[in-house]
Amino acid sequence: MKLNIIKIIRTSLLLTLTVISTATLSQATLIYNVKGYTYLNSSELTKFSALVFEDGKVIAIGDNLQKSYPDSIVIDGEGKTMLPGLVDGHGHYLGLGFNLLQVDVRDIPSKQKTAFKVAEYAKENPELTWIKGRGWNQVLWPSKKFPTAKDLDEYIVDKPVVLGRVDGHAVWLNSKAMSLAGITRNTISPDGGEIVKDKTGEPTGVLIDNAENLVWEKVPKQTDTERLAAFNKVNQHLLELGITSVHDAGIDHDSYHFLQDQIKADNFKVRVYAMLAATDDKLEEMLKHGYIEDDNDMLSIRSVKIYGDGALGSRGAAMLAPYHDDPENRGLLLTKPERLRELYKIIFNYDFQVNIHAIGDRANKIALDEFEFSFKNKPSSKKLRNRIEHAQVIDVEDIPRFKTLDVLPSMQPTHATSDKNMAQDRIGEKRLKGAYAWQTFLKQGSKVIAGSDFPVELANPFFGLHAAVTRQDRDNQPEQGWIKQESLTIEQAFKAFTLDAAFGAHQDKVLGGLEKGKWADFILIDQDIFDIEPKDIWKTKVLQTWVAGSKQHQM
Repeated sequence: MKLNIIKIIRTSLLLTLTVISTATLSQATLIYNVKGYTYLNSSELTKFSALVFEDGKVIAIGDNLQKSYPDSIVIDGEGKTMLPGLVDGHGHYLGLGFNLLQVDVRDIPSKQKTAFKVAEYAKENPELTWIKGRGWNQVLWPSKKFPTAKDLDEYIVDKPVVLGRVDGHAVWLNSKAMSLAGITRNTISPDGGEIVKDKTGEPTGVLIDNAENLVWEKVPKQTDTERLAAFNKVNQHLLELGITSVHDAGIDHDSYHFLQDQIKADNFKVRVYAMLAATDDKLEEMLKHGYIEDDNDMLSIRSVKIYGDGALGSRGAAMLAPYHDDPENRGLLLTKPERLRELYKIIFNYDFQVNIHAIGDRANKIALDEFEFSFKNKPSSKKLRNRIEHAQVIDVEDIPRFKTLDVLPSMQPTHATSDKNMAQDRIGEKRLKGAYAWQTFLKQGSKVIAGSDFPVELANPFFGLHAAVTRQDRDNQPEQGWIKQESLTIEQAFKAFTLDAAFGAHQDKVLGGLEKGKWADFILIDQDIFDIEPKDIWKTKVLQTWVAGSKQHQM
């Protein structure tokens, strides 16, 4: 009998402790004394001074909420500005992680200094068999000409070097890398790519778009250990910048499984909306598995990224008319129209969203044509919130077709301020009327998804907000803003980096704002971006980043 009584007491005590523990875990948290801003699903910008969340989700926002939630954990926001966690609508998640572990040659003003930095990096990392990096941009150099293998050979010859251009649409090799890739004067450029050759027919060391595969096939594949290091690196980097969700623009089969493994291991810190790479030979195998989603909305895979053309800086963007500064060149189609039609059909057959990279006006026109053709054959596909990634240079007659076809423009504001020094040289003044046309899209009722395209651009979303509003670089140039009429208000830009970006991922009911039922993803920043000079927006610092009600970063 005594034993039974003891068992009952122990059982009762355990139940009591369980109830107490559960109550503690689910206790509401109230943050007050903040200058809060959020878009609600009604598209109304709302201000608030207090936020309450529980079990990772928002319960309420408003003013003077302490009386309504007397038992909550209370935190003083100290008058700081609170925003929903920012969404980067187009980036390369693991790509940035790997870049953060490689040599960064961004913004270096000459090819000689670039090569010197690469050589120093090689000396500091003697264990590396291949030297990899990214960020060079010949437009910033005095000659404005593509570099050569010889330029790298002057500094490093004993190890192969492969350096991605800043836009990711060209690589610069030294002679060792060219030799290992088997590239000679007799090597023919593949479809959708170019082996740049000199006047004598010798390869120079620069490969554009699909020609890059000639060297990447020889570079050792990343190991799971390297991939995990990149994953951890990019998570922390993005949290420090106030990014709580990113749309990953193209993952291969290995990354597809790696990301699911990290979900199972509960390693995610930043939400990822991943697009399958249409170039992967196991695309349909992945499509057959259907949507990949988890209960906590940390990983979502329900879209496919297609490459339509190259980039403007390397003259790979597919244009309707020749380049203004290269009359024999109309750019490159990385996916031919007949293959594009086939891909759309395959992808829509599984009800996956199509997100196609299109920068030049020809690539955009073809992408829209194929959407129109597909929707006639399968009308339900029109409701998938399909996107054109970049939508950078568009024939003005094609812009209204985005709205007619319900195709979303996914655009990156810092591309305009980075490209302003060369865009008119590439395409001439007339074609700029349909270029980087953010305000034109909004006026016709299109939702604009904003992002950075990191690591092509820096991931900092406040750089993007600043560029969207000012159309200036961070040196306040040009003085009046570049094609100023296409600039956004701070309210419009903020919406493009929050609610509308979430809409582009079918996540606007759970992300992109702070309202009841949505995840408590938010940031505290050091200045009120709605109440400062626009030129200072880029200087904003993130003090805290919270994901699902859990603090993940503090400055």
